[in-house]
Amino acid sequence: MTSYEMMLLKGTYLAPYIQLATLLIGKTREGGGNMFRHQIDTMAILIDYGYIDSVLLKASLVHDVVEDIPDFNHNNLLSIDFESPAVYDLVLQVTRHPGESKGEFLTRVRESGSKDAKILKTADRISNMISLGYVNNIEFISRYTDETVAYIYPIAEEVNEDMLAELESLVNSRRRYLSAMRQSMIGHE
Repeated sequence: MTSYEMMLLKGTYLAPYIQLATLLIGKTREGGGNMFRHQIDTMAILIDYGYIDSVLLKASLVHDVVEDIPDFNHNNLLSIDFESPAVYDLVLQVTRHPGESKGEFLTRVRESGSKDAKILKTADRISNMISLGYVNNIEFISRYTDETVAYIYPIAEEVNEDMLAELESLVNSRRRYLSAMRQSMIGHE
């Protein structure tokens, strides 16, 4: 990271967004871990790939609150700082709408999401794929890896080839695990 990038990041106040994300503490994820840590992991992935835009980082910290907190009061997000409206807009772009299938949601992000929404969704999926290393549900892992290939690869191809390469590595790792688990199950019959 350059000294200029460090200076820009130094001026980004994330604490109020982290505080809002604490609403997700205790909410477990089917993919492993808890929702609060997933928000922090998503932000860390963005920084790891050199993204330091304050709106993007702030949105990464709260990207699941609208979807996963029942009766979430959006004014709690909109009143944080001068960037809150832009953060809220970005969060809404990566939020699944009621009645929207997972495929419809991911297609919407790919077709009409902003570049930042696509970057955020890619970092979000990297975090989710890493968490799959702690999941033993073969059907879930299989569905999730297939979904990543079908919907997230095209988004990642559009925004960051290095993030795509990490996703491909994670998918390959999970598919090797699935193959070994299936072979093990056959050997036990």
